[in-house]
Amino acid sequence: MAMTSEIEPAQRSARRVLALLDASRHSLAALRAAVELATLRQEELVALFVEDMDLLHSAGFPFALEVGGHSGLTRPLSPEQVESSLGRQRERVTHALAEAVKGRQIHHSLRVSRGRIVTEALSLAAPGDLVVLGKASSAGHYGGVRLGSTCRALILQAPCMVLIWDERRPLNHGPLRVLSDHVPEGLLGLPLCDRVEQLPAQNAASLERTLADARSGALLLHRAELDRLCGQDPDLLARIPVPIIVVPDPS
Repeated sequence: MAMTSEIEPAQRSARRVLALLDASRHSLAALRAAVELATLRQEELVALFVEDMDLLHSAGFPFALEVGGHSGLTRPLSPEQVESSLGRQRERVTHALAEAVKGRQIHHSLRVSRGRIVTEALSLAAPGDLVVLGKASSAGHYGGVRLGSTCRALILQAPCMVLIWDERRPLNHGPLRVLSDHVPEGLLGLPLCDRVEQLPAQNAASLERTLADARSGALLLHRAELDRLCGQDPDLLARIPVPIIVVPDPS
């Protein structure tokens, strides 16, 4: 089942900025960054909200429970409650998009679909696009942010460039820090990066120390590099203080 809701319909452009939304604080912050990037790059903005079928199916079980994020209390979870919650989230996303693009001269649309989040996002993304994702809030001892499983799955499969956004950081011009010699064409066209800074090959701990004082620009990682670094330290990205751009490995 698929549903699409359009706001200010626009023709498909060769390059788009895609924002995956779930009505959470970090995804709405990523939306604001996506709007800024789409405006500066003069590209179409597409916001995607996926109503998660897995969640709906889970709510159909008689033993399904909802656990309060703050209270820890449990209560029965029904499909009707999930549908109501998704409706409220859809309204929040619609309102957030309208507010984010207010006064901006950009083509934009909101697409609402029902299915599995990664599958729906991958069906929309194309090689020339830029996908903007927010890091999820973390209650861990780092007091920072992390990559959720959905975010990581999408990054490792997306056919295009993915920008991992941290809501605590503004869009600040600076160097594009790279660990390999291969820099995809067009990356310096991002409003984040004005030059390339080559970093030596290093492990996760060394990279964290290298970037500890960074406050501008971005870090470029190929998928294989991201996989290797996260294998050494799954929480590394929580402590990288600049946006992270992930691109498919060179062919």
